[in-house]
Amino acid sequence: MTTLITNIAQLVNTRKETNLLRGTALAELPVIEDAFLLIEDGIIAAYGYMYELELKVPQLPKHIIDAHEQFILPAWCDSHTHLVFAKTREEEFIDKIKGMSYADIAAKGGGILNSAGKLNEATEDELFSSAWKRLEEAAKLGTGAIEIKSGYGLTAAGELKMLRVIKKLKEKSNLSIKSTFLGAHTYPIAYKENHQGYIDSIINEMLPVIAAEKLADYIDVFCETGFFSSAEMETICKAGMSYGLKPKLHVNQLNSIGGIESAVKLNALSVDHLETMTDVDITTLASSNTIGTLLPTAAFFLRMQYQPARTLIDNNCAIALASDYNPGSSPSGNMNFVVALSCIQMKMLPEEAINAATINGAYAMELQNEFGSITIGKKANLIFTKPIPSLAYLPYAFGNNLIDKVMIGGIFI
Repeated sequence: MTTLITNIAQLVNTRKETNLLRGTALAELPVIEDAFLLIEDGIIAAYGYMYELELKVPQLPKHIIDAHEQFILPAWCDSHTHLVFAKTREEEFIDKIKGMSYADIAAKGGGILNSAGKLNEATEDELFSSAWKRLEEAAKLGTGAIEIKSGYGLTAAGELKMLRVIKKLKEKSNLSIKSTFLGAHTYPIAYKENHQGYIDSIINEMLPVIAAEKLADYIDVFCETGFFSSAEMETICKAGMSYGLKPKLHVNQLNSIGGIESAVKLNALSVDHLETMTDVDITTLASSNTIGTLLPTAAFFLRMQYQPARTLIDNNCAIALASDYNPGSSPSGNMNFVVALSCIQMKMLPEEAINAATINGAYAMELQNEFGSITIGKKANLIFTKPIPSLAYLPYAFGNNLIDKVMIGGIFI
């Protein structure tokens, strides 16, 4: 099927070639005003100014959409989520309001252990059904590619159950989904005094099955005080890498404990969170090919300090934005709010935030050849806005739903 979209007020993030953006390049967002876009079999085939239409598309297709006053952007690429979980945790939300810290809640059996207990009680079908609804909601909010982690099983059976659910989501959904094994999310109660025993379980029980069933693309570790040390992270990642799983890592959320240095040494695809960054961490990240993925809605929900986005950008780090969708610290997959919050609280320019949530987000999932920009040959995963006065209006009017419709693979959802 061929679709021609005409009279687009602004066609956003148009690129002949794509590169991972860092420094001043992150603020460069190519836009074509009064544009057209041609889609053939779900793939971007041509685009340009309306005055070029007759030259570039000499024979008009039957299916033509008039996008008068609308902006069209590439769909969001959400490169960090925990979308598969059994139950929400609003009771902990109340605990936080009453003054309990993240660490306090975890110490009394809440947090990740809470989700793990509920997940191990749930069936695979129950997990799939609830995750499918969340995935559909995220797509309607403009997300076209997404990464989903395990990490709420904390047993071989639980982790494999989660990863099999993610595999089913991949098979059924029109979204592009990447899967990450996060068995090293925390130490389960049974291994609280036997850390090596749990690491052995990850390496000897979980990873061989994950590799045999092709259940994951990446491996992740929560490197943090009270969780996994940087040395433990390296051990687990090297085991995963022997099975072809690249590291995408949780680091520097609460403390700087060497996670950045170890991640860069491992050539990690991304390091995610980064609320707590030292000068050495920033210099190390800037001199690497590793992407720093910022999760501002987690900082927002936990009332923590926001990631130092401006400092990271000004020091030439490559950064992406993601939702961290999970039941404990970021119960939302709304990437529109992520973009707005990045501008409002982290002082990112709208152009920087959009690039970080599209093309750089695609790079953080190794999907840059298919998604993240308006480029010939890429899939037509697109956001159609309602009539808006400017691109800056998207993060400015953060409380309004400014999406008119979403296209995935050339088809409206």
